[in-house]
Amino acid sequence: MAHEKILIVDDSADTRLLLSLRLKARGYETAYAADALEAIMMAHRYAPNAILLDLGLPGSSGFLVLERLKSVAALASIPVVIVSAEEPGVARSRALALGAVAFLQKPVVPHILVETVDKALAQSQHLKKIAS
Repeated sequence: MAHEKILIVDDSADTRLLLSLRLKARGYETAYAADALEAIMMAHRYAPNAILLDLGLPGSSGFLVLERLKSVAALASIPVVIVSAEEPGVARSRALALGAVAFLQKPVVPHILVETVDKALAQSQHLKKIAS
């Protein structure tokens, strides 16, 4: 699991730092994006193993970012975990329907964050093995 790369997409520098510290403690590498455009560019450039995506981004919504990620063949298989302060009812259903693998409500419980990322990466690797 060490050296797997996680892209954190959130407009809050404090949230990015907090999530990064939790993931780095687990051995993950992290990179950041603060808005929708930067998120897509970083996903291409950084080639993350997973993406943590906030829904409330400046200039666009996380839902639009998720749709774009899932519509690009090179990015579609990257597991996306939504990390949002939005009320989970409708947002969770919509995010999962668009291809997110999980929905975490802010503030995120640290061990739940790590467990969710671990699980998303394990499922992704299992699917890759089946496909090859």
